[in-house]
Amino acid sequence: MPNYRIIVDLSDHMLYLLDQDTVIRGFPVGIGKMLTVTPAGEYTIINKQPNPGGPFGAYWLGLSRPHYGIHGTNNPASIGGNVSHGCIRMHNQDVLELARTVPLHTRVTIRK
Repeated sequence: MPNYRIIVDLSDHMLYLLDQDTVIRGFPVGIGKMLTVTPAGEYTIINKQPNPGGPFGAYWLGLSRPHYGIHGTNNPASIGGNVSHGCIRMHNQDVLELARTVPLHTRVTIRK
C-alpha cells in the first residue's frame, strides 16, 4: 500500500508527490507573494472539495493550517510565480490528479 507525502519546495515553485522517500511526480506551482508568503512548516490535508468555486479552480485540498490549501486556478499563467495570498496553486489537471491520488491526512511539508 502506498505511503504518500507531499513536499512543496518554495525555492523552485514545485510540488513533489512522494511514495515513501521516492519522488513519483513533480508539479509546477504558484505560491504566495511577498506580503502573503506561503508558510513553511509541517501540515496535513484535512479536507478535499471538488469545484470549490471562486478562484480555486477544479479542486481544493485544505491544509491543517486554517485558510491555507492546495488548489487549482482559473489563471494558469500564474503557475510558477509568487502570486497567491499564501495558498499553493496548481494547474487544474494537476490538482485533479493529486486529489485522486492522495488520501486525507497526507503529510505536507512546505520548505524554503
